[in-house]
This record gives sequence, structure tokens and C-alpha cells, in this order.
Amino acid sequence: MKVSIIIPFYNCAYIDQAIQSALRQTYKDIEVIVVDDGSTQYVEKIQPFKNRIKYIRKSNGGTASALNAGLRQATGKYFAWLSSDDMFLESKIARQLAYMNSIGSKVSYTAFKTIDINNNVVNEIHSRRMNRNTFQSLLLKACPVNGCTVMAEIDSVKQAGWFDERLKYTQDYEMWCRLSLYTKMDYLDEVLVLYRVHSSMGSAKHGVGMVKESQYIQRKYQTYFKMARKKY
Repeated sequence: MKVSIIIPFYNCAYIDQAIQSALRQTYKDIEVIVVDDGSTQYVEKIQPFKNRIKYIRKSNGGTASALNAGLRQATGKYFAWLSSDDMFLESKIARQLAYMNSIGSKVSYTAFKTIDINNNVVNEIHSRRMNRNTFQSLLLKACPVNGCTVMAEIDSVKQAGWFDERLKYTQDYEMWCRLSLYTKMDYLDEVLVLYRVHSSMGSAKHGVGMVKESQYIQRKYQTYFKMARKKY
């Protein structure tokens, strides 16, 4: 079963490390899709990998549009999202896919470690397994899922609909809310991702915008989740 690793890229100095971590996977039935969202910096760091990846360049439209562009070109059964400043552990795809196959999961997420600009580990973040109602209740307060830990069946994403390109900062949060209406998001309590915290990251620069979008998402899905619970 092929897994498509999609890396949205926009002016990120760590893109080469992200690509290397994707290509180093012990699970070999993968394709690595780098979506260049109109970058003007660090594009040269992709050049050494061009013969081993699928490279898509598009005009700047934001992370959601880059993910959607990658999904449209993906040929795998599953997709995994890797931000251009983060890294996968070598066993990420193999371990998560085995877990999903063992329980019949369509979407899952994992624990992760935070790292600094020099790849030093700062912290380790774990969640917990929970039923769909508990998960949705948590979603109405905050996003408990790190997007780069997610693996999902591409057909499930298409069923739920594409990433919302109107959202600049919280397209992942909205997608997990939407996906939870269609399927359970299962949790694997293993650290499989290194999430980089630095001053140029989106959450550090766009805090106000993220809060506004998050409040919009919470208002929207409060009604949807109440309706859905009557069906479960």
C-alpha cells in the first residue's frame, strides 16, 4: 500500500531536512510530493532531491491550497503531511501504517517531540486514546492533533472534502473536525515526528489570526457535533 508524503513548502530554510527524513523511511512503498507554494527563498535546497521526489510549483495560495495540490497528484492509498520545517522518524510510516492496518483505522495521529533550530529535543507531547464523543468535545476547546503526525486514507479525505483554502492558519484544525464526522481518529501513543519550534513558524507569527479562525471553527462544529451524536 503506497503512502504519499506531502510536503508544502514556502520559503523554509529546513526543507532539505524534511525531504531527507521522508526519503529515509524504512517503509519503501512511498512517494514524496513537495509542493512549492510560490517560494522565493531556499528553492535551491530542493534541487539535489529532484530525481527522487515529485515536485509541484504553484503560485502562492497558502498551506491548504498546497496540501490540496499535493492530494490531487497523489497516487497512494494513504497520505501523510510533513511540514517543511519538521521531520519524520525513519520508522514513522511503517509503524503508523501497521497500527492502522491492525485496527482497521482510516485516520490516525501520534505523539511527537518538539525540537529547536539545532534539532535538540525540547519536549515530548502525548495525547490519549478516546472515543469519538470525547474527541469531539476536546476539539471544541482546542486542536489536540499535530497535523504532521496524521496519516489518513486519501479516499476518506476526499469524502470529507478538501482542505478549506479560505482558512490561512487553521486548515488542519478544521479538517480534523470535519473528518471526525465521518470516521474515528485513532491515536498511536508513539513518538514518530520531530516538530520544530522556532521564531519564524506560523503559530509564532500569526497568533491573533489563529485565535479568530479557531473561534469560528468551534462555533461552526458545535452544532454539527450535536447533530452527529444523535446518529452514533
